[in-house]
Amino acid sequence: MDEQVASRRSALIGGAGPFRMLVDFLSRSGYDTRRREPGVLDFTFGDPHEMQMPAYVDALREAAVPRDELWFAYKQSEQPAQDAAAASLRRVVPLPWTGDDLRMTTGGFGAITVTMKALADPGDEVVYALPPWFLYEALALEAGLVPVKVAAIAPSFDLDLDAIAAVLTPRTRIVVVNTPNNPSGRIYPPEMLTALAHLLEEASARFGRRIWIVSDEPYNRIVFDGITFHSPAQFYPCTVICYSYGKTLLAPGQRVGYVAVPPGVPGHDELLDAVDTMQIAGGWLFPNAVMQYAVPDLEALSLDIAGLTAKRDRLVGALRALGYEVSSPEGTFYLWPRSPIPDDEAFVAALSRRGVLVMPGTLFETPGWFRICLTATAESIEAAIPHFAGALDDVAAADGQAEMSPLGTSL
Repeated sequence: MDEQVASRRSALIGGAGPFRMLVDFLSRSGYDTRRREPGVLDFTFGDPHEMQMPAYVDALREAAVPRDELWFAYKQSEQPAQDAAAASLRRVVPLPWTGDDLRMTTGGFGAITVTMKALADPGDEVVYALPPWFLYEALALEAGLVPVKVAAIAPSFDLDLDAIAAVLTPRTRIVVVNTPNNPSGRIYPPEMLTALAHLLEEASARFGRRIWIVSDEPYNRIVFDGITFHSPAQFYPCTVICYSYGKTLLAPGQRVGYVAVPPGVPGHDELLDAVDTMQIAGGWLFPNAVMQYAVPDLEALSLDIAGLTAKRDRLVGALRALGYEVSSPEGTFYLWPRSPIPDDEAFVAALSRRGVLVMPGTLFETPGWFRICLTATAESIEAAIPHFAGALDDVAAADGQAEMSPLGTSL
């Protein structure tokens, strides 16, 4: 008798490299205990490190007060939330969005997973660039899709369009674009997105089947230095935008986001109906009532971009002065430095021994780099700078010891 309890699907997802490494990092490395230790400086995830802005709390408190007997009834996508989100999206991605082009979701996770299932069938291929957000593979596998990975061009981490073109097949249904990019902070420029659009138009015509872009844009309001953000939807109509409020508001535990299908795109209504279907069949994947009622007020709020810029500039400058290779991100709240030694996990361990927690590039399928999250406080950044210096000394000393023979002479 087959004694297997867990499904093969769960085993497939659990065995995928990025998912397995993430679980190891979260639950088996002692991370959750370690980050709570006094004096430990946590630069891992985009969690808040200070109390939430009062206006955010006020918006949720106000939305929680019932106005009628149906206030907490089953909700799909509430029209006021859709309309408010569409008005905001028009300012960021200048297309004639209306609320009817959007469906509200349980954050960016929910937006991406229902979009994948609405667009693609089991066995279809999903192409994305490395380094990726580490759960693209898990979401694709859960949907029965085949992940196809293409390395970005280091150290700029621009999309490698030739490599993308080389992996497209008649089974390709989705190309995921994440801009501003987590973890590199790169915002893809119009000329790159235009070239990608031409590439996908040609491939779609050649294969006789439309390839869609799923544009993962949770950071499209977190942009530095006056740079203009451009969405793939401005260049390639068959693009679905996935957005999460958890980044701009720095409240990832309150799950709300949306899927947006550009107006006028062929199959617009059919695709949105499919999103509705997958949300219901997936386990009623709509945001709860309170979060949807709060969206019009939440659209007026944002984390402190000026303060985030100051933290970015301080840490980038300090790391460069110490000899690290690190670019200044154009968006997001991450830094993506090159590890000073090839083994990024060993270097991250050296930082951890000094009480500084960051994420290794291996977790993003890009060894040799590491990620620093800037949602930590300015005080934490100042406290960490000497440890970034000390970690360089630690790995240099360890390298020196490795080059010594047992008798203490250089090899």
